[in-house]
Amino acid sequence: MKVFRLTKLFAIWAFLLGMMLVPQSCGENEIDDSLPNAHDYDYKVYWEWNETFLQIDRYARGYRPGPGPRALAYLGLSAYECVVSAIPENRSIADLYAGLNVPKADPNLEYYWPACINESYAYLMERFFPHMQNDPNPNVTHAFGLIETTRARLHGLYSQETTPEILERSEKFGREVAAAIYVWEQSDLIGHNAFLDPQPISYTPPSGPGLWAPTPPDNSRAMFPQWGQVRTFAIKPDERLCRPPIAYGEHPASPFYSQALEVFSTVNAINNPPAGLEDWAANQRWAAIFWSDDILNLTFAPPPRLVAVLNQVAANEELDLAGCAEAYAKMGMALSDAGVALWHSKYVYNVERPVTYIRRVVSQQHPEASNWLTILDATAVGGQYGITPAFPAYPSGHSGFGGAGGKILSSFFEYNAQHPGTYTFTDLCHQLRTEFLGTPRVFTSFSQLGEEDAYSRIPLGVHFRMDCEVGLEVGRLCAQRVLELPWKK
Repeated sequence: MKVFRLTKLFAIWAFLLGMMLVPQSCGENEIDDSLPNAHDYDYKVYWEWNETFLQIDRYARGYRPGPGPRALAYLGLSAYECVVSAIPENRSIADLYAGLNVPKADPNLEYYWPACINESYAYLMERFFPHMQNDPNPNVTHAFGLIETTRARLHGLYSQETTPEILERSEKFGREVAAAIYVWEQSDLIGHNAFLDPQPISYTPPSGPGLWAPTPPDNSRAMFPQWGQVRTFAIKPDERLCRPPIAYGEHPASPFYSQALEVFSTVNAINNPPAGLEDWAANQRWAAIFWSDDILNLTFAPPPRLVAVLNQVAANEELDLAGCAEAYAKMGMALSDAGVALWHSKYVYNVERPVTYIRRVVSQQHPEASNWLTILDATAVGGQYGITPAFPAYPSGHSGFGGAGGKILSSFFEYNAQHPGTYTFTDLCHQLRTEFLGTPRVFTSFSQLGEEDAYSRIPLGVHFRMDCEVGLEVGRLCAQRVLELPWKK
């Protein structure tokens, strides 16, 4: 009996010892702790690719305003899914989306994670900008060529930092993830390749007092009237429609008229400042132009502007690869959802732009308003002065993108030991521009940055105050819904 007990105890002890000595396979989507993870790499692959995106976006016809943030969302999601298994505290979010099947990294093999991201960005960007490849404008084709230039340069760098076997495996995995994301992206029939027909002739806007109509001086057709049906990533279907605008009115005592008079008076004071208000007028013009980013071939578009800010802050803070994976995915998804919700509301309410209301209604009390124009100037690239973006006013797109981007930035870089609810930041986005006033501006929080982005549209002359206030609300809601996704284990 004693021998049996000893034998039994020895067997149990041997089994437990064997379990300790035999290598354990990792759980699903987890990489062996002895292998490098995403915290071991820096931000630079993200910085490189998003700088490349910004240069391409400047010339990307049909990408303003919705396709740009939508592309950023898919690019960010793909890159995140490439490296999420190497972020110990995070989980994949692919299971949140029906029809999305993303391959997993082998937990027992080593990957060079920046190379995965490099291939993911290159694969998708070639497919998101196909119309630029053979464009007769050399600036456009040069911009498209930056995709391969960036990919090849980073490939050459990484080939010196890891083995050929690991590099090949990593690049193959990055392409596989991107290919899966692209298959899923194509199933969004409204959003896929929508940049090829941004102003469909099939759309006829409703007509009547207070409703949007093509705006002078260019009188362009409505842009992306169908964008409110594009796939979203986090907001609920019933959250696509914002609260109604203030009631339309033409009486000088009505709230609607007051908001139009504010735009009219502000632009006039900027153009011809009263004595003592010269500095105020100069700052208003500076802010309006600094945040505009409306003009194709001149700058990147308004939504990617928030990614340009993220690039600056990620470099300043020396964010690691894991932090970048989460930050850029969240930023792209929040901007994309904001674009969908904003455009859904725009084409439900169809509120006219200030310029048409001011010329038609305010001119009855102020005759000089009959030929009034905004200060949005596209003459630097052969366009016209005084234009207005070709879609309804309410709510403001700039404001929504500023609200969404500002909230994502705040969630990453504020409310910590170094920045307790504040973040002093100098925006260098346009410091080298000469076509307009791009002098850097300083902000003390990302909330302030988003709010100035929003309210810059009033002195520019293209939005009513209600557009900006509610646009901010929409953007912040979209960012909040993205932040609420189950990113952590």
